[in-house]
Amino acid sequence: MLTDRQRMILSAIVDDYIRSAEPVGSRSISKRGDVGYSPATIRNEMADLEELGFLEQPHTSAGRIPSHKGYRYYVDHLTSSFSLQPSELKVMKAFFAEKLNAMEQMIQHAAGILSQMTNYTSILLGPEVFHTSLRHFQLLPLNEDTAVAIIVTSTGHVENKTVSIPPGVSLSDMEQVVNLLNSKLSHVPLYKLKSRLYTEIGQEMQRHIDHYEELMKMLDIALSNGEQEHKVYLSGTTNMLSQPEFRDVDKVRTIFELLEQTPTLMKMMAPASGETGLQVRIGTENNHAAFESCSLITATYSADGKAIGTIGILGPTRMEYARVMGILNVLSGDMTRLLTHWYK
Repeated sequence: MLTDRQRMILSAIVDDYIRSAEPVGSRSISKRGDVGYSPATIRNEMADLEELGFLEQPHTSAGRIPSHKGYRYYVDHLTSSFSLQPSELKVMKAFFAEKLNAMEQMIQHAAGILSQMTNYTSILLGPEVFHTSLRHFQLLPLNEDTAVAIIVTSTGHVENKTVSIPPGVSLSDMEQVVNLLNSKLSHVPLYKLKSRLYTEIGQEMQRHIDHYEELMKMLDIALSNGEQEHKVYLSGTTNMLSQPEFRDVDKVRTIFELLEQTPTLMKMMAPASGETGLQVRIGTENNHAAFESCSLITATYSADGKAIGTIGILGPTRMEYARVMGILNVLSGDMTRLLTHWYK
């Protein structure tokens, strides 16, 4: 349990580091009007906070920077509610007052607004991306070499794709595969199909179906249509380049490559079980090595009480947490009200 003084100093360090991106020293903290402690006292507390894992010292003679644990404590205990500036609220209200002809256009505009207001990367997942599931899968042979793979989703959407039948695969093998997929994957969300295919489905096929490796490759191609039914909208990806943490070209390239992978983004953006409202994932909490230097803040938007999409902001761990959380809270509420009206 941190003392009130430690909490004040940790909060001041996080705030200063967010603004400057430079290690924070005891002297700069002591000059703040809201602290009121000597540099020596602050140094002692900073040493204790470092020992407790809330701060890190990147260089021997440098000041401290927050650790992932420090950011987590800051988000959970030290941030207060954030009110947007009247000019920012005006931008949002003007946007939602526009007569947009399509939901897709509205989501694209929302992504642009978020990236402009925050100077980070915005990620929006279209409606029902986590709730649309597989209703039925079918393989219809056209001849000895080709078949049509048909995917019917829970929303009634139908996708079809021509696939090559692997040599040696019989109609009986294909029928077994279809029965297996419909028994195991029916009602599974589309974004989880590939992972389930390579775990339980693959193991089951290996035990009971000949030519399972060739059939797995065919199914990978067949199912790639269904997982793309709902788009991911990105805006401000190049904003990463303006952050000092991402001057390493290789690091940024890896992040950019992952931002192009829809299934990866879906898994990152998926609400954790039992969690509602705003969610903040800091550094290693994103469960992906490429995003260990990033934080992701997400909020769901709803219609008729049902979550149908997710908004996210991706930036460095040195993020303006309170401001971003305030923006997402307002925007997700506005989108919920607009979409609820559309869905009626």
